[in-house]
Amino acid sequence: MLSFVNDYSEGAHPAVLQRLIDTNMEHLPGYGKDRYCSSAAQKISQACNCPQAQVFFMAGGTQTNQVVTSCLLKPYQGVVAADTGHVNVHEAGAIEAIGHKVLTIPGEQGKIRAEDLKAFLEGFYADENHEQMVFPGMVYISHPTEYGTLYARQELEDLSQICREHKIPLYLDGARLGYGLVAPGTDVDLTDIARLCDVFYIGGTKVGALCGEAVVFPRGNAPEHFSTMIKRRGALLAKGRLLGVQFDALFTDDLYLRISRNAIQTAAMIKKALHEKGYQIVMDSPTNQTFVRLDNERMEELSKQVAFDFWERSDATHTVIRLATSWATTVEDTQALISLL
Repeated sequence: MLSFVNDYSEGAHPAVLQRLIDTNMEHLPGYGKDRYCSSAAQKISQACNCPQAQVFFMAGGTQTNQVVTSCLLKPYQGVVAADTGHVNVHEAGAIEAIGHKVLTIPGEQGKIRAEDLKAFLEGFYADENHEQMVFPGMVYISHPTEYGTLYARQELEDLSQICREHKIPLYLDGARLGYGLVAPGTDVDLTDIARLCDVFYIGGTKVGALCGEAVVFPRGNAPEHFSTMIKRRGALLAKGRLLGVQFDALFTDDLYLRISRNAIQTAAMIKKALHEKGYQIVMDSPTNQTFVRLDNERMEELSKQVAFDFWERSDATHTVIRLATSWATTVEDTQALISLL
């Protein structure tokens, strides 16, 4: 069975595993106070060109989104997100579970448009009853989005400007950030994200780590006692070294970006084959996720040999599926998939 169901099916990149083995028997402080967490944080700060950045490590994306959101929002505030945003659709109500509301606005191919955000925020404050409503307290975006699409630098500039005019933070979910940074045609790099966002995270779980996300407050702007609040929410690992060692490896010798390119290259092979064979690709994703519309009978036939992700029902006889590649996807498996299409 070929697997293209997600980008975290494999374990970790061999260099990450080797670093874990090499450091395994060292006696180190707990809770992220070890030298590997410090080294990883320093390397990430350098990559962001933000010497004052504060970096915190957590185990997974939903956990990270929940902790960051709960720590940034006041009790009467919610988070603005695209209607397709991960915090709204695929996190089982994690934000609502902590007493906050996800305030949705229509997304365009997974992205928030600046004009829609501006209209939403201005409309909220123009409402004479807004004191009795859930206030927009932060803006959530993801890059790449849930549809594998990317923000251009100017789009981030515009969103950032609107957020700063309204004095609310812009938060970027970077679960697949590596794949966005190396995608062909992108004009956004890590320094742009650090400059334009108030907080973001660098995904490790989907980009070469066993688990782990690195939360970055680029201007030293983390909430006071943020580590304490992480602990209070049950998200602070006693063996924080496990995350620090992995990110220290990923940010050594440009490994994070180097391994991300494999996902883009193998996805490009799949997209090219789909076009040549006349399949309908439903979203123009330049990253590692490919969304294709299949006849239901063809989908059932393919599922006997290929694991893929159900995305949405297109109509009574057609379904949109997702084919995801990763840092570990092999050319051999990719060619085998193409032969089955």
